Amino acid sequence: MKVQQISVFLENKSGRLSMLTKVLRQEKINIRALSIADTTDFGILRLIVDQPDAAYLMLKRSGFTVSHTAVIAVEIPDHPGGLAEILDILAGAEINIEYCYALPQKSNDKALVIFRVERLDEAIRVLLEKGVGVLKEDSVYGI
Repeated sequence: MKVQQISVFLENKSGRLSMLTKVLRQEKINIRALSIADTTDFGILRLIVDQPDAAYLMLKRSGFTVSHTAVIAVEIPDHPGGLAEILDILAGAEINIEYCYALPQKSNDKALVIFRVERLDEAIRVLLEKGVGVLKEDSVYGI
């Protein structure tokens, strides 16, 4: 139920993100979702890709500062308040959310959101007990 996210520390310089995507393209690694948080001098790029282990190795060999992080992919009802329902479940279990970002969902009426939370295993258990769809990694990599 845990999904591997690749995090890359990027200097905030012209062409740096382009260089990273060229490495992934050369290895035929497809990006499923991304998020960038930046400051004046650097940014942290978070990626969900179809081949996380290969992406990690190739980016590291290409000189990027890379790390793996376990996250969860949660199906959110795609209606007003759908995200609030999931956040209420996590808040009720006193599980803090470090960050989240959305993925495109192609085949059903659910939105898909990536969550990095504290107490990941407990968050998965609580969400499953409430009937929330927590996707397996292969489902996310194959989107």
